[in-house]
Amino acid sequence: MSPTPPARRLRLGMPRRMFSQLLLMQLAIAAGVVVLATGLFLAPLGNQLDDQAMRRALAIAQTTAAMPQIADDLQRSRPTVDGPVQQEAERIRKASGAEYVVVMDRHGTRWSHTDPDQVGGHVSTDPSEALRGRDVMEIDSGTLGRSARGKVPLRDDQNKIIGAVSVGIEYDSVRARLIHAIPGLFAYAGGALAVGALAAWLISRRVQRQTRDLAFSDISALLAEREAMLHGIREGVVALDRAGRVRLLNDEAQRLLGIGDEVVGALPDEALGEGRTADVLAGRVDGTDLIAVRGQRVLVVNRMPTDDGGAVATLRDRTELEQLGRELDSTHGLIDALRAQDHEHANRMHTLLGLLELEMYDDAVEFVGEVVGDHRATAEQVTEKIEDPLLAALLVGKATVAAERGVALWVSDRTRLPDRLVDPRGLVTVVGNLVDNALDAVAGTPHARVEVELRSEGRTAVLRVRDTGPGIPAERRELVFTEGWSTKKPPAHGKRGIGLSLVRRLAERQGGSATVGEATGGGAEFTVVLPEALTEPGVRTGPPDPRPGPQPALTVPVPGAAEEGSR
Repeated sequence: MSPTPPARRLRLGMPRRMFSQLLLMQLAIAAGVVVLATGLFLAPLGNQLDDQAMRRALAIAQTTAAMPQIADDLQRSRPTVDGPVQQEAERIRKASGAEYVVVMDRHGTRWSHTDPDQVGGHVSTDPSEALRGRDVMEIDSGTLGRSARGKVPLRDDQNKIIGAVSVGIEYDSVRARLIHAIPGLFAYAGGALAVGALAAWLISRRVQRQTRDLAFSDISALLAEREAMLHGIREGVVALDRAGRVRLLNDEAQRLLGIGDEVVGALPDEALGEGRTADVLAGRVDGTDLIAVRGQRVLVVNRMPTDDGGAVATLRDRTELEQLGRELDSTHGLIDALRAQDHEHANRMHTLLGLLELEMYDDAVEFVGEVVGDHRATAEQVTEKIEDPLLAALLVGKATVAAERGVALWVSDRTRLPDRLVDPRGLVTVVGNLVDNALDAVAGTPHARVEVELRSEGRTAVLRVRDTGPGIPAERRELVFTEGWSTKKPPAHGKRGIGLSLVRRLAERQGGSATVGEATGGGAEFTVVLPEALTEPGVRTGPPDPRPGPQPALTVPVPGAAEEGSR
């Protein structure tokens, strides 16, 4: 026989569901407010009824004391049961509905009373205040029990106080009026409680739908998990509200964008400044895996709208991947240059072998001299004009690649650049990028030519790259510097539309500029101005090169020198 399962114990306490907890809390608040309001209303109501009863008694007493007949009868007669004062007082009592109307002389002797046996006796309460000429209102107990009283002085025709008039209203009637008002008050309170309960139920239902019927503990756990996830993942997250303002951003987003928590509540343009990154976050640019450049970082941005009208944008850092991709492109360029040199070298070796086999030794010597002289002349021409070894090596290598692609790469006669560059690698990036773009633009066209001009003006470096390609229309000359814009097919490692944007950012970061116009005779002419790019004369940026003269190593391009183009 299976054991009997243990009986469940009844557990008392707050329900787990948020809907039930919120409903119970609101009902408790509504009931408490109704009870408090009812109690606060009953207390002044009782005082108000007491005040009304005392004022009524005082009014009856004042009216009685104002009758001249009462004062005359008090002076001319005796306090008897069938005396004129007793009869007139009883008439007033019955007409006004008062509990009693007592007329007394200055000694406190009653001349009238509801109980005839009390006529001629001394009053049970102190009449001194009224006999001194003051009106009195009070709740007090006497021979007829507790009552609301009004006492006034009684004056003769000479305005002399000869006695007092005391009128009482039965206090039980006052309490009865209060008790009679309670059911109606409770009815209103019950109606208010019912309306409050209905409103509480409707609000709780709305909260239940919006929170998907989660418990408070579930929401707290979700919030803790969200905070841990947002600040733990290595991907930037930026949330925006329906007005397009930044609602939150995690640590990685702050690092990638270079901003802090102070931008919460600001628009993307206010937080980041105008640019493609702000346009992507604001939703003004559509698409997936959008490229944006922030500082020196290349970011991939995706923006997803939310149900409440806002949006969540994710940011991924592709800087290292883009660098690896450009290094791969540069490696491909190096391989192409070596392949071209290998092809050219094989042809020359075949020619030399043929001359030797034909025993044309003099021609062979002359041929070898011409080949060596051409290579040396090319390297010497570049190094005479450009003293920086990195730039010289880049242009010699690009010349070899250009020749393989059927393009003539020329270094302008105006080129003069001393070996005083502050950031030679940065200038290598700019030159390599622009030359690659120019080679892509003119490749396959007749009489293809690219001309490079590099000169210094004091400490300013000026770069111009001209080509004989189709050129860039005027309406697109600013667009080519926009991140993500390109007319070329994306490479295998990622997207295009980054290189020219980085060129302009590099120039602007140094206080310079990068522009594009129309070259003489057609084609495009890119101009980059870099202020403070050179040191003062006599100051070198690195150790001196002990090797004099042109270096054979300048016949190959430098890996990693060229950036990916945008055109």
